[in-house]
Amino acid sequence: MPVSFSITHGVEFCETDMAGIVHFSNYFRWMEEVEHAFFRSLGLSVMVQDGVTNMSWPRVAASCEYLGPACFEDVVTLNLRVARVGATSFTYEIDFIVAGKPIAKGKLTSVCCQVTPTGFTPINIPAAIRAKLADVSQSRG
Repeated sequence: MPVSFSITHGVEFCETDMAGIVHFSNYFRWMEEVEHAFFRSLGLSVMVQDGVTNMSWPRVAASCEYLGPACFEDVVTLNLRVARVGATSFTYEIDFIVAGKPIAKGKLTSVCCQVTPTGFTPINIPAAIRAKLADVSQSRG
């Protein structure tokens, strides 16, 4: 398994303000974009609806530290690393890079939950998913 997972994202005009600089809120959307791509790379989904169990990963913490701007037509590399796998949650960190220069650092914590008609109930991360996430976090050495 790789130490980290990466994708690239080309900055669209609609993601920028009048100065052509990416609006801060888009970094959170990009964290979700790389998260979904990461799950797919492991053969998983962030939403499981198999007729027996409806499971999802709501966020319980999200942060982003901005180090420099991204602008219209920049290509942003999003590097995701699994930082921690707990009993019911996992945390990952995302580095945002443009032309080899870090422009932001993000961090998200999600909890594995069963989705019911009355809400969300935290559950232990299923063994098959835990094994895939643990393999990634342990490969960091």
